[in-house]
Formats: sequence, C-alpha cells, structure tokens
Amino acid sequence: MTSETGRNLREQTEGADERGLAAAGLACLDRCLPLLAADGADALRPVWAAVARADSAAWAEALDKALAELSGPAAEPAGAAVRDLLAAAPRAWTAPALRAWAADCSAAALGAHGRYDPAGLPDGLVERCRAGVPDGAGPLLAGELRRQQAVLDAVALGPTGLRRARELSVEGGRVLRAVVSRRARTA
Repeated sequence: MTSETGRNLREQTEGADERGLAAAGLACLDRCLPLLAADGADALRPVWAAVARADSAAWAEALDKALAELSGPAAEPAGAAVRDLLAAAPRAWTAPALRAWAADCSAAALGAHGRYDPAGLPDGLVERCRAGVPDGAGPLLAGELRRQQAVLDAVALGPTGLRRARELSVEGGRVLRAVVSRRARTA
C-alpha cells in the first residue's frame, strides 16, 4: 500500500544516481540547518556547488569546510544530529555510500519535522512515511515528505534540477525556522 499519490520515498532513493543521492541528503540537512545554527544558511552553499559539478574532491573539501563553519553549539537539541550527519557524509562519491547516507538524512529530517508537529511523532511513522504510507503525519512532517520527494524528482532531471532542489531546501528551512522560533517564543 502506498500513499494516495503512489509515491514511495525508498524506491525514489533506490533509483537515484550519485548526484541525486548527494543532493537529496544535502537538501535534508540544509532544511534542518535552523536546528543547528541560526546564522548558518550559507554554510552549505559550497557543498551544493560541488554537487552541481559532481566533483568528489570538491565535495569532500566543501563538507569539511562546512563542518568547521558549523562547529559551534547547536541552536536546538536536534541540531547535533544534523552536524553528525554532515560529518558522516561519505567523502567518496559512490552510490552505495551516498544511498545509505541519503536514507539516514531523510529519516533524520522527517523525524526532526515530526517532533515539531503538533500531532507528535508516533513510533514507526517516519518509516511508514518513507514507505509511502503517510497516514497520521502532521502538516510539518507531511510537508517535509513532499519536499524530499520533490527534490528527488528535480535532481532526476540532471544538473538543471539542482536549482529547484536548492529552492525547496531554502523554503523548507524557512518553514522549520519559523516553527522553531514560534516554539521558543511560547516556551
């Protein structure tokens, strides 16, 4: 059984190439940056440029620079997981390593969004969402799921889809930043 759109995030990830996998994982982390650093919006820009060039050496170098730039204390407790996933990004540009990393980033981003949803995050919901059964997902989690699918659709078009993937990441980051800010004001 799949969602009403018939979309299965796991299958989309399995079908992605190296560039698509790197972009998918990076996009998840980019959208979650508000949890790590309030002012780190541009920290991943060089990593995006390396993805656009499909340059493994530039990718590894840009990841290391981004990690150094984002080394301060996390803005939110879940921010440490974002930094850990950035550190865990495979430096080698291989499909198996990037696929595993992109799946981890996907699950972490969905989980982070689900924790900020008013509906909460019932056990197993993230994996059900990734399998195409988002029943019970709140609006924040459902929006993140749609963005992940849209990123994979965009990057499947090749390098030209990276601009759309980046736009989706910026949009998603704004949404999460607003939610985190609102929660901080009411706490």
